[in-house]
Amino acid sequence: MISRYTRPAMGAIWELENKFNIWKEIELLACEAQAELGQCGITKEDAKWIRDHANFTVDRVSEIEAVTNHDVIAFLTNMAEYIDADIPEGEEKPSRWVHYGMTSSDLGDTALSYQITQALDIILADVKQLGETCKRRAFEFQNTLCVGRTHGIHAEPMVFGMKFGSWAWALKRAETRLQQAREVAATGAISGAVGTYSSIDPFVEQYVCEKMGLTPDPLSTQVLARDRHAQVMCALAVCASTLESIALQVRLMQESDVIEAEEPFKAGQKGSSAMPHKRNPITAERVCGLARIVKANAQVGLDDVALWFERDISHSGAERVALADSFIALDYMFGKMQWMLDGLQTYPDKMEHNLHRTRGLIFSSKVLLALVNTGITREDAYVIVQRNAMAVWHDIQNAVAGPTYRERLEADPEAKLSKETLDEIFNPWAFLQHKDEAFKKLEGLEF
Repeated sequence: MISRYTRPAMGAIWELENKFNIWKEIELLACEAQAELGQCGITKEDAKWIRDHANFTVDRVSEIEAVTNHDVIAFLTNMAEYIDADIPEGEEKPSRWVHYGMTSSDLGDTALSYQITQALDIILADVKQLGETCKRRAFEFQNTLCVGRTHGIHAEPMVFGMKFGSWAWALKRAETRLQQAREVAATGAISGAVGTYSSIDPFVEQYVCEKMGLTPDPLSTQVLARDRHAQVMCALAVCASTLESIALQVRLMQESDVIEAEEPFKAGQKGSSAMPHKRNPITAERVCGLARIVKANAQVGLDDVALWFERDISHSGAERVALADSFIALDYMFGKMQWMLDGLQTYPDKMEHNLHRTRGLIFSSKVLLALVNTGITREDAYVIVQRNAMAVWHDIQNAVAGPTYRERLEADPEAKLSKETLDEIFNPWAFLQHKDEAFKKLEGLEF
């Protein structure tokens, strides 16, 4: 795993400088492998010369490509200029051994796999950091009461730490998917024009892949099959969906009518050009918006799987955009989510206030069970529970300061429940006697 403080920036991975550096290393390793074989005439001295002198500049490659209209040829031409610069006229040029028996996709696809592993290592570090933050904050709010909501409607009491805990588990699943995608993507191929090793020994592929930390593809057809890349992009898309889900929760909790939590609001920050009172969830909204890009790009990855016969290049231009954009966007999203969740401002008093806003309606499930325990049928109990609940709903909807749910039950002759039973029912902690089981499981969660 690349250190968070020494790793290359995500954007740099997808720049030409990095790609060409990887191309150079693959070509140098291939030369060294050929020298080890001793089959094509290249010596270990030649391979050393090539490594010591090989270089490129992005500007020069671009200049040559403007003429050749072929990026790999342009790169190889520029590299040869450096390799052969000190070779006297009339002597054999060492650059002739570069790319020997290889085809463009051998270079490009193997390098792309390496770039993907670089990028996935950054995303995996992001997942680990955010997952650990969520786990830590889950225990911080292990005993903070709040109301649970289903369909956006108050349901039953819960604790706020369960939100962070559920996010931590979702990130753990994301980590698993990303690790699986990395394993599938960490594959190289140096097998020639249609994958038959017609002009190159399989040893070269094995040697290069081992040095690059990749696994040789068991059967490539000049290109690596794009189902590998599709799996990566789908894993990124699901990960983006997870962040979107968390960010959406923050947006909902920051609503003026809820305001149980909100993203940090820095000193000097302005919320609206027209309304100075506004504190908008702009970071959470940004994450939700960027998730659409990553999810949409997964479709590009899926469409790139189907190529003509052994290969075409319909995938090439699309994936150069979609892969880079997805990785860069997701890394940015993780940075914003880390800032947001680590510094999430929470309001436990408002959580408890909201818990009672429906005047006790959230205890209806316990009332139902208690009435069943008195000996009446569930259907009859449901009628009593709902009749009184709807009366409270009516008062709430019309802003009428009517009786609470408990007071209505106490006044209902059919709701034969003792004071002691009602005291137990209307205690929010009665719903949470097993909550610590979830936190025990969370203790064992590791990233």
